[in-house]
Amino acid sequence: MASPNFGTVIRNVRLPCTEHSETSAWDIACLGGRVQSITSSGSCRPHAKATVIEADGGVLVPSLCHSHIHLDKCFILGQCDPLITGSLPEALRVTNKAKAEFPKDVDNLYARATYLIRESVESGVTAMRAFVEVDTTVGFTCLDMGLQLAKEWAEVCHIQIVAFAQEALYDFAASTEPGPNYNLLCDAVSRSNVSVVGSAPWVEPDHAHALKNIELIMFLAEKHDLHADFHLDYNLDPGAVPMVWDVVQKMRQRSWWKSSGKRVTIGHATRLGLFSGREWAELKHATDMLPLEIVALPQSDIYMMGRADPSGRVPVPLAGRTINAPQVYRDHGVRVALSVNNVENAFTPQGSLDPLTLASLGVALFQVGTEPDWRVLLRSVSTTSKEAIGVMHRDSVGGKSADEGDGIVPRVGDPADFVLVHGARRWQSAVLSPGFDRTTFYKGNVVARRKAQRWNANTGGEITN
Repeated sequence: MASPNFGTVIRNVRLPCTEHSETSAWDIACLGGRVQSITSSGSCRPHAKATVIEADGGVLVPSLCHSHIHLDKCFILGQCDPLITGSLPEALRVTNKAKAEFPKDVDNLYARATYLIRESVESGVTAMRAFVEVDTTVGFTCLDMGLQLAKEWAEVCHIQIVAFAQEALYDFAASTEPGPNYNLLCDAVSRSNVSVVGSAPWVEPDHAHALKNIELIMFLAEKHDLHADFHLDYNLDPGAVPMVWDVVQKMRQRSWWKSSGKRVTIGHATRLGLFSGREWAELKHATDMLPLEIVALPQSDIYMMGRADPSGRVPVPLAGRTINAPQVYRDHGVRVALSVNNVENAFTPQGSLDPLTLASLGVALFQVGTEPDWRVLLRSVSTTSKEAIGVMHRDSVGGKSADEGDGIVPRVGDPADFVLVHGARRWQSAVLSPGFDRTTFYKGNVVARRKAQRWNANTGGEITN
C-alpha cells in the first residue's frame, strides 16, 4: 500500500499513447487516489517516504473490470453431473442441482468466490459487478457471502453486489402475482451495500411474464436507488423481437435519464448481433439519451450460442454468436463492454478470468488487425466496463486528442487505478499477448503483484520450489 500522505510514484513506464514514440517513458505520481503528475522518466522527485515502483519500461494501462461475473457459480464444474450435450437446458439443470448444495457447504462457497476475487485482482481487476443468486433454493446464502467478501476486499477492489434472480419471479403462466422468489428478492435489495438488482426475464413462463419481470426489477431499482441489470436477448433468433426495446420504452416511461446516476445494463444481448444499421442507429440514440449499457460475454456466448442443428448445419458463424464490440463502435458509435461472466461451470467450462486474455481472444474472434480496434478491445475490458457498471463516467471526446478521447491514457486528476504489465514494451502487447507479470494499483496504492517463477534446462540455474 502507498505510504500515508506521501503517495506512490511509478517510474519509467510506457503509456498507451498513439501520438508519442513507443520509446517514450514516463513517471506517474499518484496522491490521494488520483494522478498528481505525469512527467518524463527520471524527472519526478518523490518524497523520501513515498512508495516507488520501478516499471523498467513496462506498459501501464487502465485497471481492468469484470462488468459481469457470477461470484457464486464459479469453479463448480467438478461439483456438477457430467455434461453430456453441453446445451443450455443441461447447463441449467446440472447447475441448479449443484446450487442446492451451496447452503450445506458455505465454506466451499466462500473459498471459490475468494479465489476468483484474488486471481482477478492479481490480473489487474479493481472493479467488478458480482452476481449472487437469491431464490428459494439458496435463500440469502450467496448474498451473505457476497456482501461479506465485498467488505473484506473493499480496500483492494470495488465489488458491486447484484441481488440476482436467476429463477423465474412468476411460478406459472397463469400466475397473476409474483411468487416467493420475488418476495425474497424484495428482502434482499433492502439490505445495505447491495448496489444492483438483476434478473433473467427469459426464464419466465412466457413473454408477457418476462415483461412483468422487467417492470418489477425496474420498480425495485427505483425504490431502493439501485442499478438494474438484465440477462436479456439471449438468443440468435432473427424472428424474436429484441426485448431491449421494451427496456428502453420502460426507461422512457419512468423518466430514467442519465442525471439519475443509476444505470440499466443488458448482459449477453446476443440477439443484438443480428441488428441492422438502422437498429444500431436507434440503439445509439437511446444510449445517448438514457443510462443504458450493453455487456457482451464472448467466452460464454460463443460456447453456448449457435450450436449445430440435427443436420449438422451451423446457423450462425462463430463471431456472430456474441457482439462484435470493435465493429459496433467503428460503424455505429455504440460502446460495448466485454466481460468474463462464468468461470469453469456448465455455462462456460473453458476460459480464463483474466480480462486481458478476453481482449486478446477478441482479436482473432472478430478478425481485427488495426490499432484503433485493439484500443476498443482494451477499453472494453477496462474503462468501458467501468462505465457500464457506473463506477466511471464517460467523457465527451470532442476537442480532445485520440489518446485523451478514448480514456486509456491517464491524465492529471484521473483516478489512479492501473495495471502495470511488466515485460511489455508496447501498449499493443497488452492486448495481443498479455504477459503474466503484473502490478495492480487501486486508488494509487499497490494492491497486488503477480510474478512468474521461471526456470528451464537450457539456461540452467537451480530449480526452486
